[in-house]
Parts: sequence; structure tokens; C-alpha cells
Amino acid sequence: MRPTRLEKPSTHRNDWQTIRSLLPYLWEFKGRVVAALAFLVIAKLANVAVPLVLKEIVDALDQPQALRGLPVLLLVGYGALRLCSTLFGELRDAIFAKVTQRAIRRVAIKVFGHLHALSLRFHLERQTGGVSRDIERGTRGISFLLNFMLFNILPTLLEIGLVAAILLSRYDVWFSVIIFATLVAYIALTLIVTEWRMIFRRTMNDMDSKANTQAIDSLLNYETVKYFSNESWEARRYDEHMQKWEAAAIRNQTSLAALNSAQSAIIAVGVTLLLWLAADGVIKGSMTLGDLVLINAFMLQLYMPLHFLGFVYREIKHSLADMEKMFNLLAEHEEIKDKPGATSLIPGNAAVSFERVNFSYEPNRQILFDVSFDIPAGRNIAVVGHSGSGKSTLSRLLFRFYDITTGRILINDQDISHVTQQSLRKAVGIVPQDTVLFNDSIYYNIAYGRPDASREEVFEAARSAHIHDFIENLPDKYETRVGERGLKLSGGEKQRVAIARAILKKPAILIFDEATSALDSNSEKAIQAELKRIAVNRTTLTIAHRLSTIADADQILVMSNGSIIERGTHRELLAANGTYAYMWELQQQEEQNASAGDKHMTQKPDVLPTPG
Repeated sequence: MRPTRLEKPSTHRNDWQTIRSLLPYLWEFKGRVVAALAFLVIAKLANVAVPLVLKEIVDALDQPQALRGLPVLLLVGYGALRLCSTLFGELRDAIFAKVTQRAIRRVAIKVFGHLHALSLRFHLERQTGGVSRDIERGTRGISFLLNFMLFNILPTLLEIGLVAAILLSRYDVWFSVIIFATLVAYIALTLIVTEWRMIFRRTMNDMDSKANTQAIDSLLNYETVKYFSNESWEARRYDEHMQKWEAAAIRNQTSLAALNSAQSAIIAVGVTLLLWLAADGVIKGSMTLGDLVLINAFMLQLYMPLHFLGFVYREIKHSLADMEKMFNLLAEHEEIKDKPGATSLIPGNAAVSFERVNFSYEPNRQILFDVSFDIPAGRNIAVVGHSGSGKSTLSRLLFRFYDITTGRILINDQDISHVTQQSLRKAVGIVPQDTVLFNDSIYYNIAYGRPDASREEVFEAARSAHIHDFIENLPDKYETRVGERGLKLSGGEKQRVAIARAILKKPAILIFDEATSALDSNSEKAIQAELKRIAVNRTTLTIAHRLSTIADADQILVMSNGSIIERGTHRELLAANGTYAYMWELQQQEEQNASAGDKHMTQKPDVLPTPG
């Protein structure tokens, strides 16, 4: 059985919390919000006045033939009120459009920026597909919530209040009693059933996010899926989530049908009772035919928005469910933050010091133990060691992707935890072992090192990385797209792009993390020479596996299990005949064996072997 990942329980926000989170975005355009609400009230007043004018028209026409005349003013007024109810509604939507779209934009930007502000730890644990779907649903939910809550629920409640007041002031109290009883029954049913149905919506959202996460993860690792012929396995994993989504969606739809039927039954009973009372009043002579038309018109006007109110409430609850995950992302703690009063780093000649640094990714898993070393300005310090010895952790700490447990990291005697992250990372450049590129052009990926660089500076950086000629021979040259994560380029080509990007950045401190690991021997020698050239007068930390690439470093640190066990120059470490000397001898033997194998493969026998 294949392993499954334990999911963290989701945190449900209070709905009012989510609504309050939107208020600051609305107040950016206070004038527009007030104007939109004013137009909303005018539109509803006009809408409520329409049946009143219609009653007067009917009563005017219900006179004896001798007294009957054409009620021109009433007819014109009726048409004007109809126009106003629509016109001011459209003006309201037009004025409020900027508020809605700006709120969506502001929230999306805030979430996007917050995700980039979160620590590397969060991003190593995240599921990209699920996060992207949460943001997509959340921004869509904002639009629905703002428009429907402000322009459907509030106006509907206003209209119901106006109608109830008119009926109470002009007719028997039973008309108002029936209306209020109908409303209470309708709203109580809607609230209770909708709250119960929310579990289906949340399940649908969870399964949708998980299915999307699994689909994106599978497609990003397309080649791995093909290597192991696991297409059907991936499809089954995807279908597991979709089956649960389907079951929740079916229950969601069937419960909706039951809710709609019950709501219609309540409205039908209420309308029937009101018309019964009105018809009885007309027969008894206490009400005119116009009164009957008025009450019927009011009921028709109330029936649609009230029935729609149930739909809107359900959709608002769905929108809040959609938004809660997006706002939960904003609630994620920023593990690495600039301290109050943090100043910009002044790199100068950029001398680096690690002073008794201890570090743990997890409380029960310490990675570095009392690590201390100095990189004098303009010097090259190399770090070697077996996998898992803590070499790459040094570069992550120097970038301050994590805060150290104890100790200090200094650049020119400035504690990096006391300077701004932006100024720190601007001063440090890296050529990583695993280069991941954006799905854009080669030019874009190189220029990413310094977006404001000129085209000639980008070309010069490419020449320095020995990739310019290769790019110029491509059909689209620098506009060639590199594909998802740069998969259209070979490992060596991607690494050259990364080197060009680092060169273009012109940092005071350079980190080479297995920078030539993906290159062949000839390319490695050419790139090594170029790396030495660009490292001149720059403080350099070189993390290496091939010892031959760092033999001329000013100092070499040998790490094992998170501690520095040896340090010195290449000659000093060989003379010490310790771990470094053993690693050097082992690699020399491997290279000799590989060279002998290549020579044997290329030699041609003078005489063909005779079969025995």
C-alpha cells in the first residue's frame, strides 16, 4: 500500500470575521459606497410606489362610465416610477463596480504578497494546486458577497419593511401578521437548512482543492509518471478525490431541491391567505378592486426577491466558505519578519562571520552544532562534506530563509537578523545546484537577476556564463521559452542561465552551491574559470562535492553531521591526512577509473578477436 499524507484540520473562520476583513477595502471609496446606497434606496422607493400608483389607476378606471376619464398623470407617473426603479439600480451597479473590482484586486495582491512573505518552511509544506484554487475561489467569492449582500439582501429587507408599513397603516392588521409569519417561517427554514447544508459545500471545496493539488503535482512530474508507467495510478488517485466531491455535490443538489420546495410551499400559503383576505374585503365593500390589485402586486414584488433572498443567502454562505481558506492564508504566521527599526544592510566589502551558530529545522532535529567561521572580504571559503552534513543549510541561513536557534551571522559586523531582508538578499547572489526557471523566455530568466538591466548587460552576462552562442543558435534566440520549470533546457543549459543571472545581479557576496554539478568536464573547466573571474574581489562561499573545483580556495571547511571537523587550505588538509585527504583520494581514484574506462571504450583493437 502506498503512503498517504496526513492532512491538517482546516480552521473555520467566523463569518463576521470574514465580512469585517473586507470593510477596509470598501472604505477606500467611501463616496462611491454612499452614492451606491443612496441610489439603492431611491430605486426601492420607486419600486414600492409602483403598486400604489397602479391601485389609483385601477380605482380611477373602476368608476361609472360618466365619471371615468383617462388618468394621464397617473399613467405617466407609473411609467416614470418603473423607469426610476431600473435606472437607479443600474446607476448603483455602475458606481459600485470600481469598489468591487478594486477590493478583489487589493485582496488578491495582499494574499500574493503575504505568500511571498511566508517562510521557506511554509512553502516546503504547501500544496501549490490547492493554494491557487483557494485564492481563485476566494476572489470570486468577494465579488459575489459584495454585490449580493449590499444590493440584494439589504434592499430586499428594506422593501419588505416598506411594504409591511404600508399594509399596516392602510389595511387590517391581519395582512401584516400573515406577512411577518410568512417571513419568519421562510427565513427560519432558510437559515437552519442552509447551515446544515454548508458541510457539503466545505467538503466539495476540500475535495476540489485536493484534486487540483494532485493533478498539478502529477502534471509537473509528467516525466516521472511516464518513467514508472503510473498513469492509471495517478488517475485513480485523482478519481478518489473526485468521487468524494461527486458524493458531496449530489447531496448538496438534492438538499437544495428540498429546500427550494419547502420555501415555495411557505410563500404559496402566505400569498393565498393574503389574497383570501383581500378578496373577502372587496366582497364586503371594505376594500376596492384597486386594493386587491395593490396587495397582489406587493405580493408579486415581494415573492421574487424573497425567493431570491434564499438563493442569495445560500450563495453568500458558499462565498464565505470559499473565502475562509483564502483569508486563512493571510492568517498564516510570518515566521521571518524584519525587526522594528531594522536598517538596510551596508555590504561594503562584505566580510561574513558565523559565530557559534546552532540551528534546528524542528525542535527535535538539530542540523548545525556550534558552527563558527569567517569569510574575509574578497576571499573564497569552500565547504565540503557528505550529503546531509549541513552544507546547503549555511546558504539558507545566510539568505535568512530561517532564523538561527543561537549564535550570530554577521556581514561587516552587522547582525543579519537586525537588517531588512530585502537589503540582505540584494547583497547576496547564488548559483544553486537545482536551478528552477520561470516558464518564460531565456531573456526573462537571465534578466530576472536585475530586471532594470539593459539588453547589452543581459547579453554580456550570458557571454560570461558561456551560453550566449548557444542562445544565438536557437530559432527564437533570447525569446525562446524554457518551459515549465525550465524543462526544455538541459541541466547544463539551465545551470548556465542561473550563472548568467547571478552575474547580472552583481552581488557583494556570492554563493556557489554545487554550481557546476550539471556540466560536463570541458564545460565545467570553462565555467570554473569564469566563476573565478567573477568571484574576484567578491566574498564567496562555495559549497562543493567535487574537491578538484575548490582546491585553490583560500580556506576549506570539512563538515560532518552539522559540525566543522577540519579546516585549512587544500595542502594543509592533505598533509593532515584526515577526512578531507580520504575524500580527495577516493575522488581521484574514481576519476582515474572513469578516465581508464573512457580510454578503453575508445581504443580500437589491431586484430579482431578469434572466436574460441
